[in-house]
Amino acid sequence: MTTTEAVRQMIRRRLMEVARPDSRFHLDFAEFIPDFVGSDRALARVRELPCYRTGRYAFITPDNCLAALRTRMLRDGKSMVVSTYGIYRGFVLLEPDMVPEGQESFAGWLDGLEHFGRPVTMAEIAARGAFDFMVTGASAVSLNGVRFGKGHGFFDLEWGMFTDLGVADERTPVVAVVHDVQVVEDTLSPSPTDIIVDYIAAPDTLHEATRDNPRPRGVKWELLSAESIEATPPLEELQALRGTSATQRTSNDA
Repeated sequence: MTTTEAVRQMIRRRLMEVARPDSRFHLDFAEFIPDFVGSDRALARVRELPCYRTGRYAFITPDNCLAALRTRMLRDGKSMVVSTYGIYRGFVLLEPDMVPEGQESFAGWLDGLEHFGRPVTMAEIAARGAFDFMVTGASAVSLNGVRFGKGHGFFDLEWGMFTDLGVADERTPVVAVVHDVQVVEDTLSPSPTDIIVDYIAAPDTLHEATRDNPRPRGVKWELLSAESIEATPPLEELQALRGTSATQRTSNDA
């Protein structure tokens, strides 16, 4: 068992005491990142950050623990791009003027997101310019900013696509929202695809990570199969924008 997997298993045991079940996946933390007791306090810490106070446009992951943040962002007049579950249907743009007054809470959940928001292409995301900040849930995150998720690598892949487009880079503030039991005090060594976060917002504290390692850049095409690329529409679109096919990418990077 790798160090990352050992930590993930330890955190999942701790989460059983504080996590809120998902309506579809119950407490199967390999399938979703849960909401948790005290998430309202963690999200209040996000709103205190300078990047949130001044930012107007962000990328927010579809994790359960961020539903209330997506709602709050709409009420605060902020626009966002959110990935669909598994990125199977790409990304959705959600802006305050798309949501009728009083419907913000529903719009913060995935069903409401896709009801009120609209699909957004990679070309449109590139044209809108850089994200002011990014917020993600996590399975666990270390005090030196090493964040990892369910084990599917979705946020790493999203980061790769956004850095390829030029809408995220080393300077983009990245916030991880977790319960305090998900914060790992040990220093972890990041893998080549791990995204190092700047802030860790938890119910009892806000940590500013000691970010000593650079973040990766671009999609690691050599790690993706042709089948996984074909199952992820934004990857296919990104290849089309770059004029490169899945076969060419995987063979050239091999």
